[in-house]
Amino acid sequence: MSEREEELKQLCDDYAAQTAIDPHLYEKYAVKRGLRNADGSGVVVGLTNICNVHGYLMNEGEKHPIPGQLIYRGYDINDLVEGTAKDGRYGFEETAYLLLLGHLPDKSHLEGFKKLVTHFRELPQYFEEDVILRTPSPNIMNKMAQSVLALYSYDKDPENKSTESEMIRAVSVISRLPAIMVTAYQAMRRYVHNESMVMHPINKDESLAESILSTMRDNREYTKDEARLLDLCLMLHAEHGGGNNSTFTCRSVTSSGTDAYSAYAAAISSLKGPRHGGANIKTMEMLDCIERNVKNWEDDGEVADFLNRILEKKENDGSGLIYGMGHAVYTLSDPRALILKKAAMELAKGSETEAEFKLLDKIERLTPELFAKKRGDIKTMCANVDMYSGLVYKMLGIPKDMYTAMFACARMPGWCAHRMEELQNGKRIMRPAYKTLAKNKEYIPLSQR
Repeated sequence: MSEREEELKQLCDDYAAQTAIDPHLYEKYAVKRGLRNADGSGVVVGLTNICNVHGYLMNEGEKHPIPGQLIYRGYDINDLVEGTAKDGRYGFEETAYLLLLGHLPDKSHLEGFKKLVTHFRELPQYFEEDVILRTPSPNIMNKMAQSVLALYSYDKDPENKSTESEMIRAVSVISRLPAIMVTAYQAMRRYVHNESMVMHPINKDESLAESILSTMRDNREYTKDEARLLDLCLMLHAEHGGGNNSTFTCRSVTSSGTDAYSAYAAAISSLKGPRHGGANIKTMEMLDCIERNVKNWEDDGEVADFLNRILEKKENDGSGLIYGMGHAVYTLSDPRALILKKAAMELAKGSETEAEFKLLDKIERLTPELFAKKRGDIKTMCANVDMYSGLVYKMLGIPKDMYTAMFACARMPGWCAHRMEELQNGKRIMRPAYKTLAKNKEYIPLSQR
């Protein structure tokens, strides 16, 4: 070990010794870790009109599981999905309008909104070259956060927080984020993976879902069914209440009075984490691990044995987590997972990924009982949206590097809606309290230490 390495090890050892906190003290001082109550529910820190995530009922202090509900501005996500599917329309732009404005648009207002989205879809002149291509990143989410921050420099009045300014800023970021994502992906192909970089111009006649597939693929080809499936994914991920980590981050940063670009970049940075939006990638990595190590995917016993090894932290990434299972709010079911599972099943039928779909279905079926036996935890557990979103993206030919980035493009309307609501109604900087455990000490001169 070199002298520098020894010095670094000493610093880290000193840090660990001085900063470790006894886990029992959190219980002693009734600290609500993760802003969670003892029953797992979130600490109420605000009010919102935007979204309701409903997964259980409380009766005399006990949690009673119910089928999950996801409500956008009063409308059930199932009704929104079925409404657009019945008409054969793309629904993401309409969903963005609903989240931002609070009501469903009529035909005239929807067309006007789509034109506004189309107007802002192209990035500012030389933005790709100066902001993305000159400093490519091995992580697309990192590049997206940087790029959103950089948009501040292209805004003539970025600190103007009037409703009009914030609204046009919201629409522009929603419109531009897919182009930022695809350009960051192409830059990664060229500079990180040493592959050919293919840059296509924006086709303004396409929906956002179509545009993503068109600009991402070398040949620009896609089917309507593929575009509608991606549009469905965008709708399902567009919003999920004010308490999820990235949305709360957006609202917390907004409460400080900072600009929109800083708030949205912070939200993207939060979503990047594997405990949040990055879980869809972790689910697919777990699936790859199971496929490599389980010989007979149809054997419940063999699959269950390997899942137990994952729970024992002996396989996969050593976290002891079965990704795609469990949720902070949903108990019996996650409505997004149910919708995506049905779509994935239809797409996988007869294809080479049908066996993978059946394996995920088996993991979903076996995990709750295994978890209960291994951890002694009898809480109701369901698959969450990450269980099937990664497989859907894989079937659409979307690279794994883009999974979480796709989530960010979808969630931007929700972040925008929450920022604007916080600006209008928050009126107070968020500042929770931390109890200090440090004791006062008498200063010791350097010569006496």
